[in-house]
Amino acid sequence: MTQTTQDTNVMRALVTRVSGPVLSPARDGYDAERTGLQLLGGHRPAAVVGATDAKDVGAAVAAAADHGLRVAVQASGHGVGVPLDGGVLISTRRLAEVRVDPDRRTAWVAAGAPWARVIAAAAEYGLAPLSGSAPGVGAVPYTLTGGVGLLGRTHGYAADHVRRLDVVTADGRSRRVSAEEEPDLFWAVRGGGGSFGVVTGMEIALFPVDRFYGGSLYFDVDGAPEILDAWREWTATAPEELTSGLTKLVLPDVPGVPEPLRGRHVAQVALAWAGRPERGPAVVEPLRAAGPILMDTLGEIPYAESGGVYAEPDHPHGYRSRNLLVDGLDPAATARLTELTGPGLPFTTVVGLRHLGGALARPPEHPDAVGHRDAAYSVTVLTVGGDDGAEARALRDGAASLFDGHVLGRSLGFSFGPLTDAEVREAFAPEDFHRLSRIRAAHDPHEVVLANHRIPPLV
Repeated sequence: MTQTTQDTNVMRALVTRVSGPVLSPARDGYDAERTGLQLLGGHRPAAVVGATDAKDVGAAVAAAADHGLRVAVQASGHGVGVPLDGGVLISTRRLAEVRVDPDRRTAWVAAGAPWARVIAAAAEYGLAPLSGSAPGVGAVPYTLTGGVGLLGRTHGYAADHVRRLDVVTADGRSRRVSAEEEPDLFWAVRGGGGSFGVVTGMEIALFPVDRFYGGSLYFDVDGAPEILDAWREWTATAPEELTSGLTKLVLPDVPGVPEPLRGRHVAQVALAWAGRPERGPAVVEPLRAAGPILMDTLGEIPYAESGGVYAEPDHPHGYRSRNLLVDGLDPAATARLTELTGPGLPFTTVVGLRHLGGALARPPEHPDAVGHRDAAYSVTVLTVGGDDGAEARALRDGAASLFDGHVLGRSLGFSFGPLTDAEVREAFAPEDFHRLSRIRAAHDPHEVVLANHRIPPLV
């Protein structure tokens, strides 16, 4: 059978089984449907299924498996790892339902709902999810790789607070997954990523957070070249109520960038204080002496406006990253990192540091696959634009080498771009990776589901 015939046959099968739109490369809307925020290495499927419910997802998976094709899933499209070439892409953007149970302090979140929708629904009841820095990110895929949120050091990983999931496995069957039902899958999917099936929805815990003290301080790196180390010292004694990150980059001198930051080498310290809001300014005060502050957005804000803490861009662009989880930040390494990623590069380079520990270091009530809970910091070096040439890759590798001797592993949630099997393995303890591979073999031995970061079946 030729590839063209196979693609035609699967299109026919999908059209008869799926209630949502089914798009081939020749159909209007195909490019818009297959493209997300990430513009490097996008999917080029033989067919795109715009799933409208879990039955559509099951039908799409079953049809692909019947025809020997692979399936990938895209919600917001921030973290495309391995692009799908041929096969069936399931777009979940129409699966955006969010239902809040204020009495139980839970939310049911469908596969394609972005955090912004969950945040807004929970805020009506004075509640908040463990969402991250970018409200446009899909809540489900974010959670599958752990999820380091704005309140992470206070409450832990987003994956730690999943109550149950609905998962379509590679046989097209929809399974209810919880600590009591399908416990192996429940452990694996929470932190292990998307290799085990297609999650069509999840129930998560919400927290009684209506307002908090947070925002960002933007420092002039040229006037404070040791700002990364100053932030490290500040975080060393930070209470668990404080979750913070530092983002360093050279901003362009263009409209759309706040005037005080245009053309500047900037270090943005973003934070969320989960304690009593009136205590927040005192906690931050020692950091203010670290250098010239170009802009200050700190204040008491509703959680519904939490996307303004990091104020990350939400327009499509291409980027790749190298991530490390480390047991500490050496001052010599952070100083060299500042120099290596400063002005004069032919592409935009973003250094992202996240302070871990606190509740992130503690095991949850129901164990999950999140790895390296003993890490003190996450270090991400991200390059933006172009075609990800050798110079950008060399910069990321050179930056990573500065932390030799302190590396525990990597975070899949901050790894943007393809990883080798060996690199994926570094995200987990060896025994956990072996267990994940065994569970993959039990539920998808032929690797029908193509995940952003592949867990290979145990052979």
